[in-house]
Amino acid sequence: MIFRREPIHKKLARQARLDAEPAPEPAVEPETRGLWGVGSLHGVQRPRRWDVVGSVEAPELTGDEVYFVALPNGDVVVDEDVPENALSPLADAIEETLQPPYRVEAVRRDGEIWAVAARRIDVAEAEASGDELELVVNQGERALSVDGERAFGSVAELEQWGDRLGDSYVVRARRLDGRLWEVEANPL
Repeated sequence: MIFRREPIHKKLARQARLDAEPAPEPAVEPETRGLWGVGSLHGVQRPRRWDVVGSVEAPELTGDEVYFVALPNGDVVVDEDVPENALSPLADAIEETLQPPYRVEAVRRDGEIWAVAARRIDVAEAEASGDELELVVNQGERALSVDGERAFGSVAELEQWGDRLGDSYVVRARRLDGRLWEVEANPL
């Protein structure tokens, strides 16, 4: 006669009455899970900062960092003194994936190798003073700030950007060059 012993884990589960089928869980609506909702344990994922990242060889570039904006027409706006065509390897690498307009940050990693990151931007033309604008519209009330100071009036081009989002919004603009502005608009 062959005698087979019951495994210890099954014996303990049977004695503790854990081997029975589990009772069905009550239906719970997603918004009632946990005290703070769906993201209560792990939080909500942060938005991506960059649309494209990579590394590229740029032998003519000097310094350790460079920042620039590529405009829709292909022109490049850069604040630093950079040799002509030195930014081409960076722009070429980005434009394999992302078409202008975009903002780039690049950092020297080793010798002629640069880490480069870019994100899409929106560009608009507007006639306004200052270098940074913020227009907040909330329930019909408008507030305009120019370079951090409250200003009277409004900027029609910024209102047009915001009106696409609804009745309440915030539009921020940073001057790129002349009448060209980098624009970010969000609903409230």
